[in-house]
Amino acid sequence: MESTPQKQLITNWLSFSNFQMNITNELESSLQQKHQLSLNEFYVLLFLNEAPEKKLKLQQLQNLVGLSQSAMSRLVSRFEARDCGVLKRNICVDDRRAIYTSLTPEGEEKLNKAMITFHATLERTFSKETVIEELQQLMGQLKGNATK
Repeated sequence: MESTPQKQLITNWLSFSNFQMNITNELESSLQQKHQLSLNEFYVLLFLNEAPEKKLKLQQLQNLVGLSQSAMSRLVSRFEARDCGVLKRNICVDDRRAIYTSLTPEGEEKLNKAMITFHATLERTFSKETVIEELQQLMGQLKGNATK
């Protein structure tokens, strides 16, 4: 049987993960409702916007977003299938096996609108006093377990 500190550490970790998941779900819901974007699609637009020349290799993008190669390829294909023009795929001239994905001006515009919703959702979530208190408590508990 596990000792009490080990059980408490796992309990604290699960509480922290649940806290983060609830915020993620709120972001996902807001973005889907107002912009027809999943959170991962939002991240793709965000990372492309922050990249030099607003383009990244699919492998770089999948690492940033945290998706597998096939999941990233499907996500980019879904964007293309919608014919909304937010992304463009290009073959790398230096390495023909590599594919770049770049953000279009339409993609930048969609990101800018979605960014307003993203920020508003985070502000609304973190403006609740209980949320900050809960997060501070969880962080304290995790820190306390880590130093034992």
